[in-house]
Amino acid sequence: MHSTESSNIKIEVVKNKEAGGKKAFEYIKEAVNEGAKVFGLATGSTPETLYQELRESDLDFSDKIAVNLDEYIGLEADHPQSYAYFMQEQLFDTKPFKETHIPDGMAPEEAEVERYNGILEKHPIDVQILGIGTNAHIGFNEPGTSFDTKTHKVKLTADTIQANKRYFESEEEVPKHAYSMGIDSIMAAEKIILMAYGKNKAEAIEKTVNGPVTEEVPASILQQHPDVVIIVDEEAASQL
Repeated sequence: MHSTESSNIKIEVVKNKEAGGKKAFEYIKEAVNEGAKVFGLATGSTPETLYQELRESDLDFSDKIAVNLDEYIGLEADHPQSYAYFMQEQLFDTKPFKETHIPDGMAPEEAEVERYNGILEKHPIDVQILGIGTNAHIGFNEPGTSFDTKTHKVKLTADTIQANKRYFESEEEVPKHAYSMGIDSIMAAEKIILMAYGKNKAEAIEKTVNGPVTEEVPASILQQHPDVVIIVDEEAASQL
């Protein structure tokens, strides 16, 4: 395991996603010890090893607040493929938080966007966990999303629908839209921990760290954030 610093981005190269989960856990534990209250959480397979570490730890989140990045539009919170359900299974059932906030996929757009932006204003995020798409999306902020965006309704790209269809019985069932924290909302976090594993993420990581800051590579904006840690396995780091 080794780490390098590139401008404000600290890169931690780990052996595999299990080691990545342990490394991310160290940062979360440190943040908890330093008094962090609000945690921005991500879904998908990438943070699963971190959530396992959190479940098995003795960290107490009963006075903490969790704010999730995104949710599919059209899925009830108790739908097995909803992100609300995922978070209950992966973390909240074992580690209760004082409050948990996830966009409501059944709520009308205008009201939900306003509600969620209000939550983010009321609970500024201390530590934001991120994964990254093969096209360098963060949250569901696809290439071309303005860096100024706050919470918004997103039309998912064909690539994202393809990537997510393994969780559904058919491609038709994959939701076509989601609510997502915007890039501006993500950048407001005090600290950002982004995790990426596997060769298919290598190009996105390289562009995020070394490429020009452009809305075509949403994660490239992280170069302008004061405190970012990127945890990658050797495959995801292979183009750095």
